[in-house]
Amino acid sequence: MAWRRTTGPKPTGSHRVRLWLIRTGLIAVGLILALLLAELGYVLSLPSVANAEARVLENIRSHHGEVGGLPVPSRLGRAVVAVEDEHFYSPVVVNVFDGFARAALASVTANGDPGGSTIDQQLAKELYAEGPGWGALLRDVGLGVKLAVSYSRSQILAMYLNVVYYGNHYWGDVAAAKGYFGLAPNHLSWAQAAMLAGLPQAPSAYDPVHHLALAKERQLHVLNQLVANHDLTRAQERAAYRLPLKLRAKTTASAH
Repeated sequence: MAWRRTTGPKPTGSHRVRLWLIRTGLIAVGLILALLLAELGYVLSLPSVANAEARVLENIRSHHGEVGGLPVPSRLGRAVVAVEDEHFYSPVVVNVFDGFARAALASVTANGDPGGSTIDQQLAKELYAEGPGWGALLRDVGLGVKLAVSYSRSQILAMYLNVVYYGNHYWGDVAAAKGYFGLAPNHLSWAQAAMLAGLPQAPSAYDPVHHLALAKERQLHVLNQLVANHDLTRAQERAAYRLPLKLRAKTTASAH
């Protein structure tokens, strides 16, 4: 009598799907770990960012601006985070993935526009720029990671606000707040803070002195983002949009 070999029940379709998902998941985890290790090696090979604060001072002085400091103006800081980088206060690893995702997106756009960079990346670009291109963008991501692990969130935001350009020859939030509104940054209303926060993306196009209608559209977008980030209620957003900006005279702003 011949013995028949028993092999057990054949795997069902759902079992095969589960096995495929597990294998795919393990491969994905392996790829992510490999990318993280590669990124870590690349970041470690980049220059030190210990001189970032000194570079901020050099940058603002070269433009005859005024240096702001901690604490970061709450309304302006929150408005900038809302419109520029909603994951700014997330753990560093989230910022790393977010930064690479934005960099990858920028690399495949028609002009490689890095306008969607994180605040860390934008600060790295302002302080350590080496020109356009994918290599420079990747470097900004890496240096942004170094900045993120070397400085507190408040320090990063304060440095960013100090070096960014707001149009009309106003470099830094102190010069911009005083130039446009005659106020210190921490005295800005939500309406004024949202207006300033919207300028760095395109300072000439959104210039409230010469293109107020476009500037108001950009201000509304910033206010919408503040609502999305739960910094403002919808009622507060509407009230802020209706508030007068109290812009200084055009001749005063244009003279700077």
